[in-house]
Amino acid sequence: MQLNVHGQSCFVSCPDKAFDAGRPTVVLVHGAQLDHSVWDAQVQGLAGRGFGVLAVDLPGHGRNRDMATLSSVEAMADWIIKVLESAGVRSATVVGHSMGSLIALECAARHPARVNGIALLATAVPMKVAPALLDAARDDEPGAMAKINVWSHSKEAATSAAADVNLRTMQAQKPGVLHNDFAACNDYTTGIASAAAVRCPALLIGGERDVMTPPKAASELAATLGSSRIIIPGAGHNLMGEAPVAVTDALVNFVTDHCKATT
Repeated sequence: MQLNVHGQSCFVSCPDKAFDAGRPTVVLVHGAQLDHSVWDAQVQGLAGRGFGVLAVDLPGHGRNRDMATLSSVEAMADWIIKVLESAGVRSATVVGHSMGSLIALECAARHPARVNGIALLATAVPMKVAPALLDAARDDEPGAMAKINVWSHSKEAATSAAADVNLRTMQAQKPGVLHNDFAACNDYTTGIASAAAVRCPALLIGGERDVMTPPKAASELAATLGSSRIIIPGAGHNLMGEAPVAVTDALVNFVTDHCKATT
């Protein structure tokens, strides 16, 4: 559906013909160089359990490619809240993958009244990017994307259909997005302080074989949030593609449990 966000028309994927802002709502935020389509399995699973679901395309990504990209995690988090306001949603669970996990974290820290829970997938704080990869993202996007796609999957899944879909999704984004997103992740330095300010329920989901954001890289974050953790056996960074059922089940259970606790 199209929303008017501060005078700009933007696309947000919603499985319902008429979005009902009165239902418990889950917002899904994709990672760097990706778009809303990475959440297709989770959208259907959550909607099938009666939740309102909004899967965003961040500015400059996917069907919002004509919008100017946002250069910081903080700006992206504020934009997510504007989307909620435009959709008439008072509060929502914000779910983010990789860069999107930083955005979800910052949403909860900056806008506590608007966020009733966060789920952070394939996360790390800090989420530093190697200088050579930042340079490649700027100077050789095709080569950088090919490497990132390999690193985003376990060895067994590197040649799978999930890996093919992930690469095509990255290739569909407009030039410059990859470096913009990686720079935003690299420059985000306040994650632990933000986590200390979070008061809503939190869940961390990691892949056992994730080499981009290995589970140990989120240990301090998990401790600061006091969150529960799920490590999916055998999965790499592309959790939604490699383990769609496990991720969907974990999210449905998390959102159901914390919604029950607040009713």
